[in-house]
Amino acid sequence: MDKKVKQKIAFFIFRLLGAGVIGILLWILGFIVCNGLQVISWEFLTAAPTEGMTAGGIFPAIVGTLCLVAGSVVFAFPIGLMSGIYISEYAGNGRVVRFIRIMTNNMSGIPSIVYGLFGMALFVNACGFGDSILAGSFTLGLLILPLIIRTTEEALRAVPASCRTGSLALGANRLQTVVRVVLPIAFPNIVTGLILAVGRVSGETAPALFTVAAYFLPRLPSSVFDQVMLLPYHLYVIATSGTDIEASRPIAYGTALVLIVIVFLVNLLAAALRRYFGNRVKTN
Repeated sequence: MDKKVKQKIAFFIFRLLGAGVIGILLWILGFIVCNGLQVISWEFLTAAPTEGMTAGGIFPAIVGTLCLVAGSVVFAFPIGLMSGIYISEYAGNGRVVRFIRIMTNNMSGIPSIVYGLFGMALFVNACGFGDSILAGSFTLGLLILPLIIRTTEEALRAVPASCRTGSLALGANRLQTVVRVVLPIAFPNIVTGLILAVGRVSGETAPALFTVAAYFLPRLPSSVFDQVMLLPYHLYVIATSGTDIEASRPIAYGTALVLIVIVFLVNLLAAALRRYFGNRVKTN
């Protein structure tokens, strides 16, 4: 068979597989949108749940999810960023770096429910935080920490070595080179890792179940030591529990649609930040 024919067949298969993946994604999104729009209203988005979560809205769950995402990112991002800088710019390629990478990969492969049990044992019980936003944020921060470390390291390593040598040749020390030259160039790609981390935190249920999630709590949190309702756990409860699951199923679809929209909006915000910092790098 001619090479061009083989190439056309291979490209056709790749296009077919890509179209299949896109089609499945659109089918899932269309299914959720068609079923979720039936219950979406201003009251649904701004009211508290009533009648054991079979009526009312999901506003406390929305606020709880945003609080947990913000708390986990505030905890994990600075640590992951500094760890990635250390591995890429200071540690070299010795045994320490190889050990850190192995441990990071192992942490990435640990099931999320194990993080939940660890968070319950350490933050909830040993540290005395109880079931709270603080305990949940620390637990989910540990969950996304390996992802932030690896994406930060890869983003920094993608910066050309000439940028470093040029900065050092002009008299800057290593810290100044990292902060003023390397980090601004790599930051758009670092934001990509942050996007993935936020998406994972938004949909995690098992770790939050052990550390922060409340079954029915129709009020807003007043401190970081309060429990909160969460959209993933709220979706799980109303889809699997209760006396009339069929009646509450539209609420489940509406909750799923709101969760998808929140993740989509966060991704748009992160993409805008990435574009902004990327344009700043190009202009400078």
